[in-house]
Order: sequence, then C-alpha cells, then structure tokens
Amino acid sequence: MNQAVEAYLQEVWKEVTSIYAREHQRAGRMKNPSLLQAGIRNYLRVAWRRGRAYGEQGNIHIEVDEPLSWSDSAYIMEAGPYLAELTDEQLSGEFFPALCELANNLFRSDEWGPSFFNYQFEVVLELEREQSEFKLHRRLLNESKLAGLGQSLEHFIQTKILPDPPVLPKADDLFFFAQLLINPDLMQQQEQVIEPLIRRLSDKLQLSPKRRQEWIGHYTSVFDQWAQGHFLPQYFVRPDDYGYSDWELKQEAERPAIDDEDDEEMNFFLYAALQIGLTRPDTRQKYLELAGQLGSKQAVQYLKSGSGKFPATYRGAGVEGSCNDITQTIEIRILSEGEQAYGEALDYIISLLKHGFPKGYHLKLKSAQKHYLPLNNLAKSRLHQFFAGALRYPALFPKLAEYADMAMEEFAWYRDVEPGPKSVMPGTYAVFGLGLYSEDYFPLICRYMELVDTEHQMVQDSYAGAFIEAHGVQPEHMPVLISILLGGSEEARPVKNLTIDRPELAAALLQGLQNKQQHERELVLCRIFRSADKLKRAARQADSPLKEGLEQLAALFG
Repeated sequence: MNQAVEAYLQEVWKEVTSIYAREHQRAGRMKNPSLLQAGIRNYLRVAWRRGRAYGEQGNIHIEVDEPLSWSDSAYIMEAGPYLAELTDEQLSGEFFPALCELANNLFRSDEWGPSFFNYQFEVVLELEREQSEFKLHRRLLNESKLAGLGQSLEHFIQTKILPDPPVLPKADDLFFFAQLLINPDLMQQQEQVIEPLIRRLSDKLQLSPKRRQEWIGHYTSVFDQWAQGHFLPQYFVRPDDYGYSDWELKQEAERPAIDDEDDEEMNFFLYAALQIGLTRPDTRQKYLELAGQLGSKQAVQYLKSGSGKFPATYRGAGVEGSCNDITQTIEIRILSEGEQAYGEALDYIISLLKHGFPKGYHLKLKSAQKHYLPLNNLAKSRLHQFFAGALRYPALFPKLAEYADMAMEEFAWYRDVEPGPKSVMPGTYAVFGLGLYSEDYFPLICRYMELVDTEHQMVQDSYAGAFIEAHGVQPEHMPVLISILLGGSEEARPVKNLTIDRPELAAALLQGLQNKQQHERELVLCRIFRSADKLKRAARQADSPLKEGLEQLAALFG
C-alpha cells in the first residue's frame, strides 16, 4: 500500500475508533433498548475537503450519523501533508477498499456488544477539490442480524399487534415499529401488507387518545421520510431543502418510466400521501399534485373528487354543497339566508361526519351575510362565520349540539386557519356559541374543556370573560366556570370580570374545588385572585361572612 494512503488510513481509523468508543460509552447508559432496533450505528462518512476555506492541506470530516442536508455534525481534523500526494485513483483503488475492510471487520465483530451496530452499514468516501469532487459508497450487510431483526418483528406483530386489548406494545416500541414498516428489507412496500397492521394498532389505541396520536405521528412521519428519501428523488429535483413546493420534474430521459395502472411504487406513494394527510393535509395535497405531474390519473381524481366514499355534491331547498375527503374540504353555498338553509347545511355536514369524513375539515362558504361570535380572539374564518350564522336560530341549537358532540376530538384541528394561535379543535365554534346563548349546553362546555389540548390551543383562554358577560357570576354556574378556567392554557391570564364578592359565591367556589387536585385548585384560584397573597389580602379587607369564605379559599393553597 502506498505510504501516503497508509498514513491517511491510520489517521482516519484512529479517529473513527475513538469516536465509536465514546459513542459506545454513551449507548451503555441506555436502559431497556427496543428489540425492534438491531443497533444504533449504521453509517460512516469520511470526506477530504480542499479549498481556500480549509487551508492548504484541507480538512478531514468524519461523520458517524447520516447528516441532514441542512446540518453539519462532522468531527473535523486537519489534514496531514501526505494528502497532497494522493491521487483520485489511489483514494478509490486503495484507500476506500481498505477503509471498507476495516469497517466491515468492526461491524461484524461484537467488540462493542451486539446492539451497537445495526444490521446494515454504509461507508461513504467523498473528495472535494476546488474544481472537482467524487463520492464512493458501499453497503455492508450482516445477514444473520437482519434475520434476527425479522424474527423480532414477526414476534412483535404476533404478540403485541394482533392480540386483543388490553395487550399493547410499549410506547417506546411504536417509533421503531413505524420505522420497520417502510424498511424494504423486512416489509413489502404494499398497502395490502402494511395497512392492516396500522389499522389494527390504531384501533387498539382508541381508548388512549394521546398514545394513538403519537402512533399516527410516528407512521405518517416515516411515510414522509420514504417519500422524500426514496420515491420523489427518482423523478424530481429539489433545489431548496425546505418545504415541498420546490420539487422540479426531471427530464423524461432522466427518470424511470411509470405504468400508471400497474406501478407498485406509485401506488404505494399514493397510499403514503393519503396517510401523511392525517397530520399534514397540505403535504398530502402537494404530493398528489406531484403524482399528477407523473401522469397518475388516480392522483388527479383524488384531488378533483376525493376518494369516492362520499357523494361529491348535495342540494337542498336552500343550500348547495360539495365535499372532498382527500383535500378535507366542504363547500357550502347558502342560496336563501334563513333557518332552513342552515339546518340543511348542518344535516349535510353531520351526515358526512357520521360516515367518517375528516373532522378537521376546511369550509368554503358562500353566504350573503357575515356574523361572528362575541369572542375577539377567534379567527374570522368562513367556518366561524357559518356557525355564527347558524347560532342565530335557537331552533337549530339541538342540531348544533349534535354536531359538536360528533366533531369534538382531542388533538384534532380545524383547517380554517394556518396552524398557530388561532387553531381550534373541531366543534369549537358551535360549543362556544351554545354556551353563550343557552344554559342548556353548560354540560357540553364542560366536556369540551376536558378534551381541549391546553398545551397547543389558547383561544379558550378568553372564554371565561365572554361567558360572564353573557351569564354573570352566579353560584349555580360555578361548576361550569371552574371547568372553563381549568381548560385554559398555561399562558391564560386572570379573568378581569370574575369577582368573588358575595359569601354565596365563595361557598359555591369552595364546594366546586373540594374534589379537585391541588394543582387544579391553585390554577383556578390564581385565575380569579391572581395569587395567594392577593387572595389573603382580599380576605383581610372583606367583611363577614364573605371574609370567612375567602379565608377558607386561601387555605386551599398549599
């Protein structure tokens, strides 16, 4: 072996083994690793970069994690003078094979335990000069470890996925199971193979909404990884790594041919796009548009008319409607403003939801009138406008309550605004309006406040003030007021118009807090009195019997 090649190899390998030793020490602190993860290391890239930015000899960049396109996590070392002697032929013909041999020997050994290296390992060599560059890569495969992972996966499916509840997989295993679903070494990339497993686990997690939402997030993310990392780069060039709007179709000679009727990868891409839409509807729409550019008639049909599960159009005496479950869009045209038209529109939307239409839909409304609820922080969207219009007719209140009961879903969102501070859970506009206009729907308000995602939604923070404007502060209203206050976000401020200035109010508040946990009691009291000190001050300044009631409330602070 050439002396310069040998010097480069020794210096690189010394650094690589030093890095892996540190990584192994860190990995040793991991408790109860998942059986669905064969190992944590599967990548090594050695890059020699020359140019003015790297000095006369250049720098050596070593990466043990596959880098993201927008990041640089490389270990950097200064290149030695011997590198100037190396030719491209020596790097590709001597250095790279020797590097792969060293990596393969270490990869197949148990020097750092059976869970350190994955079943596959990619070795990459890059050379970047001022005027040229080249890249070599080799995939190493440990067949016995792959077979073992396949057995673990099959055992997991048989013992954790297929059995009836209460058998459930551990939360930590959901991430790795999702990753294996799109692993072509272990699973056929076909809807008929993967979909039953996804549905089975999703159905089992119905009673645990938070874990179900995490599971949906995991598998939709891996479908997106597959789309961006495998499918789309075959047909498109993306000059900008951020967003989805920059994919540019390659020239026909530069991309594989697609048989629209029989192409398995295209069919799987369409399936993946639909799944991605559960968490990222805009991404789903963009992917279907890209599939349409590739000639997919099915993608064009999805965008135009939906899946076909729902009638595309509706017509009543006072309203026209249409829907598309793929784009999660409902269109309503009010032909004649009045109770009948809004009643027909509600019947139409309720029927769609009963048959599985996405609850987090976007509404396109054509109406001659604009009405909104007396809540300043709600988005003035078409969806808000529709429900405010329907709420003008008390005869429709039962129908609005039926809709709200069906639409409310934890961790779901309407699509009437861009994701952000004004995003709301399905059912919000109907619930808020009913709670302001009729005491009959106070139980609905309480149920809503128990479901609302207080970590990510905040429009409900101002609802207490609007509720008091509508109903005042009455002892009999205290249970629903407490529910509204507990439904506030972490950033919710004290309610300005909520004053406990009568002994019967203090007594009602005390009774309502008796069965609450300590942190809930303190949250409610702080939203009313701002702090424990201010509550104690109010008690000192009050006259009996209000004084005693406030003192009892102050005693609830820990």
